Amino acid sequence: MKIIEIKDLYKIYTESEIPVNAVNGIDISFEEGEFTAIVGPSGSGKTTLLNMIGGLDKPTKGEVVIDGISIGQLSSKQVIDFRLRNIGFVFQAYNLIPVLTAKENVEFIMQLQKQDKKSREARAIEMLEAVGLGERMNSRPAKLSGGQQQRVAVARALASKPKFILADEPTANLDSASTNNLLEIMQELNQKENITFIFSTHDQRVVDKARRIITIDDGKIKSDLKV
Repeated sequence: MKIIEIKDLYKIYTESEIPVNAVNGIDISFEEGEFTAIVGPSGSGKTTLLNMIGGLDKPTKGEVVIDGISIGQLSSKQVIDFRLRNIGFVFQAYNLIPVLTAKENVEFIMQLQKQDKKSREARAIEMLEAVGLGERMNSRPAKLSGGQQQRVAVARALASKPKFILADEPTANLDSASTNNLLEIMQELNQKENITFIFSTHDQRVVDKARRIITIDDGKIKSDLKV
């Protein structure tokens, strides 16, 4: 089942004297349960594409349709609410709240969704155990390694039961052992729970795990391979 459809998508930045076509007429769709890597050189448009899929950036032209809803037709408030309920994000910089424990960080999205305390606590514990951090749930980010912080970020992204996860360079700051551990967790969640993952990455280790590899350059799709 298609969960994302991208139609004739453009993002043109006009701040400089010469306009920059960061995304240049992309048509593509994603199915439920994919484990996909979007690759390409720096400046190729892959992060811009991910941001438009996630409703973090508006297209100059074209359409992003998620589960039948064109997010470009939504108001700013509706986009925020839609993102909150449908899309999980994992960023390179973890983006954890320093004063909150791992469990409280995972609960935070569900709190914004107005879920009751008992439900969100149970879900946070379940997700932290799923990423192997059940024993560290009361630790704050400063007491966790980079790999552990990124696993908290994955647990947080999954906690609200989103339709899919967008992961922008999630392994960029991790060593090999942490990267392999994180990818195994994501792969297991993808296979066991059919959770869709879409990565923007330079990391060959991520590419090696992907079942679909989309190559972007100059804002255009150069190849789209299922492996």
